[in-house]
Amino acid sequence: MALHQTPGRAGDAALVAMSLLAGTLLTSSGASADEWPMFGRDHTNRHFSPLATIDRSNVGKLRPAWIFQTGITGYFQAEPVVVDGVMYLSTTQNHVAALDAKSGRVLWTYTHKARTEKIFGPPSNRGVAVSGGKVFEATMDGRVIALDAKTGKVLWDHEAVRPEEGESETASDLAGKLGAGAVQGSSRLGFKMPPLVAEGLVIVGVAGAGYGLHVEDEKGGLDGGAVVGIEGGYGRRGWLAAYDAATGEERWRWYVTKEDGWEGGFVEKTADGVPLNRDIAAEKAAAPEHRDAWKVGGGSLWMTPAYDADLGLIYVGTGNPAPQNFGLSRPGDNLYTMSLVALDVRTGKLRWYHQQVPHDEWGYDVASPPFLLDYTTPQGPVKAVAEASKTGWLYVHDRATGALIGRSAPLITQKNLYAPPTETGTVVSPGPLGAISWHPVAFDPAANTAYAQVRHGATTYTVRTVPGAPGKPPIRFTETSEAKGEPSFSTLTAIDLAKSGAIKWSVKAGSRLSGGTLATAGGLVFSGEEDGHLDAHDAASGEVLWRFQCGAGIGGPPITYSLDGRQYVAVAAGGASFTKGSGFGTGDALVVFSLPE
Repeated sequence: MALHQTPGRAGDAALVAMSLLAGTLLTSSGASADEWPMFGRDHTNRHFSPLATIDRSNVGKLRPAWIFQTGITGYFQAEPVVVDGVMYLSTTQNHVAALDAKSGRVLWTYTHKARTEKIFGPPSNRGVAVSGGKVFEATMDGRVIALDAKTGKVLWDHEAVRPEEGESETASDLAGKLGAGAVQGSSRLGFKMPPLVAEGLVIVGVAGAGYGLHVEDEKGGLDGGAVVGIEGGYGRRGWLAAYDAATGEERWRWYVTKEDGWEGGFVEKTADGVPLNRDIAAEKAAAPEHRDAWKVGGGSLWMTPAYDADLGLIYVGTGNPAPQNFGLSRPGDNLYTMSLVALDVRTGKLRWYHQQVPHDEWGYDVASPPFLLDYTTPQGPVKAVAEASKTGWLYVHDRATGALIGRSAPLITQKNLYAPPTETGTVVSPGPLGAISWHPVAFDPAANTAYAQVRHGATTYTVRTVPGAPGKPPIRFTETSEAKGEPSFSTLTAIDLAKSGAIKWSVKAGSRLSGGTLATAGGLVFSGEEDGHLDAHDAASGEVLWRFQCGAGIGGPPITYSLDGRQYVAVAAGGASFTKGSGFGTGDALVVFSLPE
């Protein structure tokens, strides 16, 4: 395969040579084996570390080395970054701390002052990026910020979007109309993903574009309530943008919803051949009335792109169209929502896309961060990008062309997949939480195996109609609720990507899995649970070799790094939005483990 060679690769080779002379081991991606310098550890997004000091034989001796408490309880989903012996960590409400990665001693802190209280969802942040002596953070109140990595001083602060700009109606306005109690959510834009830094650019995308109301159940939780898609012009237009790392100036912006032709081809099946059960005639009849639906068409971007420097491409997943779960007011395929897309890193121009779910009505965002791999085909190895889906498959694409070259075995028992919501209620598995949501999937390139936290469960989708305001038409929406009598559990599942996506093993967890996975060359897979346990599994068999109760639900992906020959494992334990009413508490701790000295 001919690859486009981008400038700067010779410089990378020189960097590797200099590092070797200095005694620092670099991996093929250019990242030091001892560090965790960015989200996913390197631009491949594999969440894999070549460290092996902690292995199957001694992981049972793992113990806390130090704990950092943020002082703010709840929604702690960040993945730490470790560079030159310093750990950088974003916390709830977008505060940032720099810590001595060996002792946990605080070096500096940044206290974020939001410019608006109107944000999308809980005030969680999933991590920072560190590059060129700067720490970059994208905030829930719509700002991209650069801090001095040595002092925490603000170097620039760019307001990318005001979350409340363009709101059509708020959750509280609609709550009375729907006869609902406590309602959360609105069509507001903010940032959740850790930024990607590449080619001197800070790249980040907005969340909150796909309108939805989350109605609390009697326990105060969200899963037993409803996710409501309102018919009409509710929603925002999602986008990904690049900012100059030196100045914060915007360099390019790519919008998820396609201005010209977002209806697509009104396809009857997914690209991998699964029937969508669409009423194409009804959609085409409604199209003239809703020709401008793309302007509020949704498409959130949840997690950090993967980056191929040789091709000059970034790969990112897009979220659901708006209005959420209700499709007649947005006829067509709704391009480019629910897709894996490849964009030119320097310009933001679309190179290719693969839409997993055209005209989505189930909330199947392409949310988990994609990862890069070399994929074996009958014609030989192919440079590939993989995406784990909410629908229950892991897809593999040619990185250069987007061609679908592999699909795993189903990771869950699918039921009535793509059956449309009805007035009597339709039970579908998986539901909007998906098989695999935003949580990162770890990939071990030597074993050719991916390790995923998989949620098993079904949802009932019901179309409801309530009277509108005086002189206004009735309001129609789709309500979701947990399907009664259907099994609900999580598994840690190993997927063999050397054998056409066969499942190697699958281990049922004691509570719902969350945060994502970490794989290491020590033959281990680390995975967190909502009940507060961090587990270490044997990567070959799935056997649990070690568990530790962290005191609150694991909300973020675990990482590992090494200092002075000693390997550490770190994870955020603060619970998450689903913890409320579940019986499991929230917390504020980053827990760091090591073997006894």
